[in-house]
Amino acid sequence: MIRKFLKNTKGATAIEYGLIAALIAVAAIAAMQGLGNQLNKTFSNVTSNMKAE
Repeated sequence: MIRKFLKNTKGATAIEYGLIAALIAVAAIAAMQGLGNQLNKTFSNVTSNMKAE
């Protein structure tokens, strides 16, 4: 029974997939925040240039 329990890796695999998904989510959020900041700067620049003319 103990050997059978030690050979069962389904739970560990599920946890690993969960950790990978969480890591991907964190990376995606960080990338989107950087992109959002850049877009905000771009639109602010466009707005100020349109007001200047």
